[in-house]
Amino acid sequence: MAVITRSATVETGTHQMSGALRPIAVDVALPLLAYYTAHSVLGLSLVDSLVLGSVVPAVRAGHQLLRERSLNGLATLMLVVNLLGIGLSLVAGDPRLMIAKDGAVSSVIGLAMIGSVFAGRPMMTAGMRPFVVKRDAGRDAAWDRLAATSVTFRRLERSFTLVWGSALVAECAAKVVGAYTLPLDTMVWLGTVFLVGAIVLAIAVGNFFAGRMAELVIEESKSV
Repeated sequence: MAVITRSATVETGTHQMSGALRPIAVDVALPLLAYYTAHSVLGLSLVDSLVLGSVVPAVRAGHQLLRERSLNGLATLMLVVNLLGIGLSLVAGDPRLMIAKDGAVSSVIGLAMIGSVFAGRPMMTAGMRPFVVKRDAGRDAAWDRLAATSVTFRRLERSFTLVWGSALVAECAAKVVGAYTLPLDTMVWLGTVFLVGAIVLAIAVGNFFAGRMAELVIEESKSV
């Protein structure tokens, strides 16, 4: 019976974790992939690509602002980064500088994530929590108890955000190095590979931390 209960908890936790990753895919991965696909694969200009990459975060931020009178942190950050990128693209003339500048889109997001961890407010938590608690009062209360009393839970929170932030910063570093050491023709497609690889790595590693957090919340909610 204990084995069955544990298996059910893990399965439920895995399901919740998959839901927890959904806002990350929408707010971070999708806009970045849209931008890099438009620019590196379809050959659109930097400005046009940044505009396309801004559509999803603009809609997400606007929808939450109208519905909840609050801002979606990740979506708003993506929108601001893309708007800054549009401005920077107007003054960048060196092709290698323009390729290196592409990495700034993900590095700013990554650095913001890492900074939020050291500030004690892991950025990914806000997006993950609703998909873990599922508007369940018991799980919501369990999350608060764990956040207040569990060192393990808080470490998992920080680790999940750090994984994503570190992956995006590493992608930027790889793109900057590649921009000044590899042929431009190579970097046109390799830059997209760097991005996809960073996102896949972040999902694979973050999968562990998000799943464990979901399991702890479920177990805590059942213990009361």
